[in-house]
Amino acid sequence: MTRTWRWVINITILTLLLCSIGVIASLTSSSPSFMLSCSSELFNRNNGQQDSNHYLLVDMLSKDGQAQVHYRYFNIDGSSAGTVSMQGKVNSVDTENRIYDISVNTKQESPLTENQQVPEHYQYLSYVSNLNLTRDGMHNLSVQIIEQDEAKDFAVVLFQPSNTVCGCRLVN
Repeated sequence: MTRTWRWVINITILTLLLCSIGVIASLTSSSPSFMLSCSSELFNRNNGQQDSNHYLLVDMLSKDGQAQVHYRYFNIDGSSAGTVSMQGKVNSVDTENRIYDISVNTKQESPLTENQQVPEHYQYLSYVSNLNLTRDGMHNLSVQIIEQDEAKDFAVVLFQPSNTVCGCRLVN
């Protein structure tokens, strides 16, 4: 066998090896997994005052490229004022800016009693997500970690498009 053929065979084997490593790396890399347990006082953006009748708890789970976000609203006495649960996939993660882009494709809302005061945030989130799901078949959601203290397992997180800032506990 000539020297040229040996080089051709070696380069072909090296190319196949590099392609295999690239395929394996792309198959094994996935979106980072995390779980957040968040709370927020609600603020009425129309009149610039705090909604002192309600508060919000948000739980978010991301694993293997899938995401679940559960908004739970409570009256000040601790009784439920409604829930919105969304499921979808993580489209991308901007690690530099710590932004998770999520496409929600399913949503469930809990029924509220007729004479119950509905939090304005719930109304807005329900309206916008229904509009997007009906029109586009998905609702885009972004979650940005504004500030994080890993030693205390705490983060300040911005949820968009609802423009909600929450204090979150990082659950491992």
